[in-house]
Amino acid sequence: MPSRLPMPRAFLPLRHATFRMLWLATLASNIGMWVQNTGAGWLMTILDPSPMMVSLVQAASMLPVFLLALPSGALADIIDRRIFLLGAQAWILAMALILAALTATGALGPWGLLALTFAIGAGSAMNFPAWAATTNELVPREDLVGAIALNGIGFNLARALGPALGGFAIAAAGPQAAFVLNAAAFLVLILALVLWRRPAEPRGRMPKENLVSAMRAGLRFVRASPAMRAAILRACTFFLFSAAVWGLLPLFVRERLHLGPQAFGLMLGVMGGSAVAAGFALPALRGRLDRSATVLWASLAICLAMGILALSQHWAPAALGMLIYGAAWIAAGSTLSASAQLAAPGWVRARAIAIYQLSFFGVMALGAAVAGWVGGRFGVPVALGAAALGGALAAIAVRGWRIDSIAVAETASAASQEPKPEAPAQELHALLGEHSGRVLEVVRYRIDPAERDAFLATMQEVRRVRLRAGAATWRLYEDVAHPERWVELWSVESWTEHLREEARRTDWDRTALARAAAFHRAEEPPEAARFLNVVP
Repeated sequence: MPSRLPMPRAFLPLRHATFRMLWLATLASNIGMWVQNTGAGWLMTILDPSPMMVSLVQAASMLPVFLLALPSGALADIIDRRIFLLGAQAWILAMALILAALTATGALGPWGLLALTFAIGAGSAMNFPAWAATTNELVPREDLVGAIALNGIGFNLARALGPALGGFAIAAAGPQAAFVLNAAAFLVLILALVLWRRPAEPRGRMPKENLVSAMRAGLRFVRASPAMRAAILRACTFFLFSAAVWGLLPLFVRERLHLGPQAFGLMLGVMGGSAVAAGFALPALRGRLDRSATVLWASLAICLAMGILALSQHWAPAALGMLIYGAAWIAAGSTLSASAQLAAPGWVRARAIAIYQLSFFGVMALGAAVAGWVGGRFGVPVALGAAALGGALAAIAVRGWRIDSIAVAETASAASQEPKPEAPAQELHALLGEHSGRVLEVVRYRIDPAERDAFLATMQEVRRVRLRAGAATWRLYEDVAHPERWVELWSVESWTEHLREEARRTDWDRTALARAAAFHRAEEPPEAARFLNVVP
């Protein structure tokens, strides 16, 4: 009997049935979304063909992510993600049906199109961080990077098929047909989510985080995480300039190439097909280049693609430019997304991804709007050429911000070396809870003054550990009379937040705290204490 051919590496996560079901349903919904985007972009060239209004369609679809990503990510970390995802899909379905009905009756104007595009984008803003954070639940850790890459391949496969399908639907039955297809595609995803039997989350002793507190904790984590900050900066510089193509492509096809909606859909299809092909080649590329270098070369390649588009007056070189654009887009986009997801632990993952998406979708909306303004003032070729030049300079400028995280294994004695405070006094137990007010935490060290510089270097990382785990403030003090004595102080919002600190720490965090404790030069371990804020 002939042996079965091994599954390609890119498809290995599809071995897991739940991931496979949701991945296929998400592929259908993404195809529908690209059909919708194609229909909205083309409809605006009919309702109001000015470069600014056409580019605002793209901006309207992205701006909700900038506005709603953080609260959506916080909610996805707090409530059941399956219920949250069902609500997001139901909202998108309702808005898509309204858009189709208004378009079919001729009751839709340009500003109404922008408003409904914004409303559909709001549903997408709720969907993105929750789905990205759910990936970790659907596959084991060894398949996680592959699953993230496969999500990118699926997204770009949808981008290859959706615009072409949308272009033909528009030509056959008008833009309303594209909007109806989008609604039907989201019904598929809703059915898959209904069939998903997500395991019940274990009941913890602590109450759920409230929305505002969860948002603050997410912001503190990102601010104190060098890997997340680097991923966000690199993403912003990449997407700010590359968004020019998304904002101007409908007008470029219509006025520069003098072609119709089928060509517009096919141009997007060329780009999506190139991205899918590049997605399969990425595992081999990652064996030669680290993540930082991959993003740099992809950024330069996408600028080359925009330069080719700026000079094109015929469909053939324009198609070549879109071919390069699609490959560079998936190479940089999936690499940056994987870096962001791997940098965030489970408790804050949806919020961290939301902040990452908030950042790059915000600059994409800005980039699309600026490109539209430049295109209206100086012409589409000038806008694309300026984006190419600016993107190349920006990519070179930020190449020093590394996104290659280094895993640090926990040492065997890391947990035992952490300073441990005394248990709370029995008479104060009634005050300890979510409404306790701020809690001040203190650790006292006694170090060798000759090791001062090494201790300070270690405490820089300790500071980031405390802030990532939820500290609102952090300070380190040196005794002016006894330079061997040091006091570390940090505060959290409540006793409940203090209890969450331990659950939020990663192995790397515990190792960093143990390294700091190792500088202590005394028979007893570093003294740790906790104080409640009292208003006299």
